Parts: sequence; structure tokens; C-alpha cells
Amino acid sequence: MTETPQRRAWRVTEPIHAMIYFVPEAPERYAELGVGPIDGYFAARGAVFGPTGPELVTATFYNFNPALVARALPAVWDKTDPAAMVRARLDAAGAALTRGLGAETLASPEMAEAAALARRAAEAAAGWPQGRPLFAAHLGLDWPGEPHLVLWHAQMLLREFRGDGHVAALLAAGISGLEALVLHVASGEMDERFLRLSRGWGRDHWAGAADALRTRGLLDENSDVLTEAGRVLRAEVEAVTDRLAQPAYDAIGNDACGRLAELTRPMSRTLVKAGMLSPAVYTEGRS
Repeated sequence: MTETPQRRAWRVTEPIHAMIYFVPEAPERYAELGVGPIDGYFAARGAVFGPTGPELVTATFYNFNPALVARALPAVWDKTDPAAMVRARLDAAGAALTRGLGAETLASPEMAEAAALARRAAEAAAGWPQGRPLFAAHLGLDWPGEPHLVLWHAQMLLREFRGDGHVAALLAAGISGLEALVLHVASGEMDERFLRLSRGWGRDHWAGAADALRTRGLLDENSDVLTEAGRVLRAEVEAVTDRLAQPAYDAIGNDACGRLAELTRPMSRTLVKAGMLSPAVYTEGRS
């Protein structure tokens, strides 16, 4: 299937945002506030909801074990506050991008152009907040000033915009958060250990979800491989997700989407090659 310019713009640029969940700068900044790395993840990303408990974060993050979320929230708010966590995450993003890309790239005209394009798409997405609670809550954050942080912030908004649509597509397909993880692994695109541990699911939980998917004919009866029905369903979910994310990118047009991918591809590759999206942070020393 040919990749659309809209999907390519998101996919190629996404590492510039996603690295925040893997780089050491984030847990270092959270630790300065007395917050551990797992609690920091939920508090930093969920800070836009205010000092909330676990229910809203469980609902909107979708594929995490509710017990894992409940261990972090609301207890973390006895140590810090949402505004401090937002600042810590942005500061970590700036430090990580400076380390990974270097001052010359951060000050380049390519960075400024990419930031402007991504911001246009993110601001266009603001016209469709309905049914997108995590994205809509992030719209209340102030835009940073530096181009590399504008790019990170814009891609974060676009990721949440797409993510809320993805949750809607999964709900419509009758796929739970855990089942979505199992299907993702069965596609061969992701490591089970990383997804299971980072989302807080035990082996028994995982096996139960796999059995439920086999009952629906989505996993092979004798293995953890997708059936044809499973492949079709995953393709349908991705197609719906792409369609729901498309309005943001349609607002800037196909040429601008192509240009955004062209500009950010070398940046994203640099971050990936530097190991700044390695899942080892979630899997080392755990089973």
C-alpha cells in the first residue's frame, strides 16, 4: 500500500517527539522534583488534566494496566504539581535534542522551516478537538519560543491528535488496549517484552488477551501470528487512524507534508542512530 504524504509527514517526524519517552534527560528532570521515571511519565503527559487521579489517564492513555497508573496517580501530586511537570518535560526535550542533534542543527534554517510547517499543521488540528480529550487538553499549553522546541511541541500535539483518533478506531473495532498491544507484536513490528513491561502487563494478562484474540480468529490457533482476519483488522484500524489524522495535514497540503518529511528525516535518523529511542530503559533487569 502506497504511503500517503500525510502519514509520511507524521511517521518520519515522530522520533523527534517520541525520544522524550526514552532519553535519560526526562527521568533526570523528574527526579529533581522527587518523582520516579514511571510516575514521571504519567504525571508529565497527564499534567494537562491537572492533579487528576488514575481514571482519566487510564481512559485516555488506553493500553496501560490500570494498576500501574493507580500506583502513580494521584500520589505523585503530593510531591510536585502539574505545571512543574510540564516544565520539566519541555526542559528535558530541549536538553535531549541539543545533545542528539547539536547546536548547529538546532540553529539551522531547516529546523526553522520544519518547525513552521509542523506548527501550521498542529494549529490546523486545533479546529477538530471534539472527541480528542488528550489532544484538546494539550492545546492549553503555551508554545515555546525556540524552533527546535516548537517542532517538538507541534509534533507532540500531532501525536496526541492522531492518538485520540487511534483510540476511537480501536474502540469501534472492539479491541481493548491490551489486545491492541498483542496484535501489534503479532504483526512483527514490535517487541513483546518492551510493550508488556512498559505498559505494566504480566504474562498471564498477555496470554489471556492472546487467547481472546484467537477466539475471534485474529491470531493463529497454534502461534502468536496474525491470521488473515487479523491482518485485515489491523489494516482497517490503521486506515481509520490515518483518515482521522488527515485534517491536520490536509490544511498544509501534500507538498508541505512532503517537505516536512524531507526536512525532518535526517534529524530523526540521527536520533535513532544515536540510540535515543532504545527500549532498553524499560526492559533492563526486568522480566
